[in-house]
Amino acid sequence: MDPFEDTLGRLREAFRSGRTRPAEFRAAQLRGLARFLQDNKKLLQEALAQDLRKSASESEVSEISTSQSEIDLALRNLRAWMKDEKVSKKLAVQLSSAFIRKEPFGLVLIIAPWNYPVNLTLVPLVGALAAGNCVVLKPSEISKNTEKVLVEVLPRYLDQSCFAVVLGGPEETGQLLEHKFDYIFFTGSPRVGKIVMAAAAKHLTPVTLELGGKNPCYVDDNCDPQTVANRVAMFRYFNAGQTCVAPDYVLCSPEMQARLVPALQSAITRFYGEDPRSSPDLGRVINEKHFQRLQGLLRCGRVAIGGQSEESERYIAPTVLVDVQETEPVMQEEIFGPILPIVNVRSLDEAIDFINRREKPLALYAFSKSSQVVKQVLARTSSGGYCGNDGFMHLILHSLPFGGVGGSGMGNYHGKFSFDTFSHHRACLLCPSGMEKIYSIRYPPYSPRNLRILLMSMETRSCTLL
Repeated sequence: MDPFEDTLGRLREAFRSGRTRPAEFRAAQLRGLARFLQDNKKLLQEALAQDLRKSASESEVSEISTSQSEIDLALRNLRAWMKDEKVSKKLAVQLSSAFIRKEPFGLVLIIAPWNYPVNLTLVPLVGALAAGNCVVLKPSEISKNTEKVLVEVLPRYLDQSCFAVVLGGPEETGQLLEHKFDYIFFTGSPRVGKIVMAAAAKHLTPVTLELGGKNPCYVDDNCDPQTVANRVAMFRYFNAGQTCVAPDYVLCSPEMQARLVPALQSAITRFYGEDPRSSPDLGRVINEKHFQRLQGLLRCGRVAIGGQSEESERYIAPTVLVDVQETEPVMQEEIFGPILPIVNVRSLDEAIDFINRREKPLALYAFSKSSQVVKQVLARTSSGGYCGNDGFMHLILHSLPFGGVGGSGMGNYHGKFSFDTFSHHRACLLCPSGMEKIYSIRYPPYSPRNLRILLMSMETRSCTLL
C-alpha cells in the first residue's frame, strides 16, 4: 500500500483546478504562515530548545524572525513579482507582444534538514506558496520536537487541499521520491543530495540542492587578531557549529596563528564564560550519532582550546585544533559541530591554491585590512557566497541569492530568488492575426530581396524598413 498516493493525488487535483494561481489565494496562504509563526512562537522556541538547546535569542534571530521577514517581503511584492515581464523585441515581431510569464511548476516537494528546522523549512515554503504551487513538506525526523509542531500545528493555518506535511525517515523519503513531482527542493548533505538528484532524474524533475561543504576562512597577517577572533568565533560556534555556512577551517600563517589562538580563547570566554557548558547561549549536538562522529574529529591535530565533552548532554566545548594536516579526517568532511581547525599556509597564493584544490564551498571568508587581499581571494576562487571581514551576514540580505555551486549545490533562493526558483519562466509571444502581407516575406519561394529584408528585421540593432 502506497502511503502517499492519496495525498499526492489530492494535491495534483487541487493544482489542476487552478485554485492556487490567483494572487489572493497565494497571499492568504502567506498570511496563514505568518499567523502560524506569531501564534506558536513560544511553542517553536520550546521545540528548538529541546532539539538543539537553542537559546530564545538564537531561535528568534536565526529561525523565527528570518522566516517572518521572508513572508513580509513576499506579501509586499507578490503582485509585482507575478506580473508579466515585458522584453525587448526585434523588428520582425515589432507588432507582437513579447513577455515572460511566471507560472507555478505544480506539485513541489520540499525536503528540510534538522539544523535550522524552522528557517530551512519555512523559507523555501514561502517561495513555493508565493509562486502558486501545491506543496508537500517533508521536515526532518531528526529534529523530532520541531517536526511534531510542523506536522500537528502548521496545516491548520494553510489550505489542506493544496498543502501537506509528511512524516518519515530515509525509507519513507525514498518511497516519496519514487513519485513524480514537478519540482524538488532539498537541503542537506551532498551524499543524500546525490540520491535525491538520481531519483528526480528518473522523472526529469528539476531540482534545487542546498548542500554543505567545507567553508574556508583565510586570515591575512595584516589583521587585528581580536576582531577576527570575535567574528570567527561568533559564526563558528553559533548553533553549536551546526550551520552549513559556518567557517569550517582557518587558513593562516604560523605567525598569525600564534596571535589568533589567544584571541579566540578570549572571545570564547567572553561569549560563553569560563565554563561554556553552563552557558545558556551555547547549543548542543543534535543526537548521539553526531556526538560520536565529532568525538572522533577531536583526535585530529592538537587541541589548543576546549576539547571537553559530556556524552549525557551531547555537549562539546567550543574547540580550536592546531597542527592539523590536510589528510586528517577533520579536513575530509564538513564538521557540523563546535570544532575549528587551523591549517598553516605560507602565503596568500598557497591559501588560494589550497582552496581551489578542493570542492567549491557553500561560503568563503577572507579577513584582511587590505581590501586588495579580500578582492584577490574573491577574484581567484569560486564559492556559493563570499564575505570579506565577517561571517555569514550575506544571508540576511534579500537582495542576494543564497545557494551553492559545484559540490555545494545548485540553484538558489531567498527573497525574490525564492519566488523565481519555484516559478517556470514561460516565454510568450502573441502575434496579430492579420497583416499577412507584411509577414509573407518569410514564406517560400525565397528571393534575394525578401531574404535581405528578413535578415535585417531579425537583427538586434534598431532599424526602420517601412
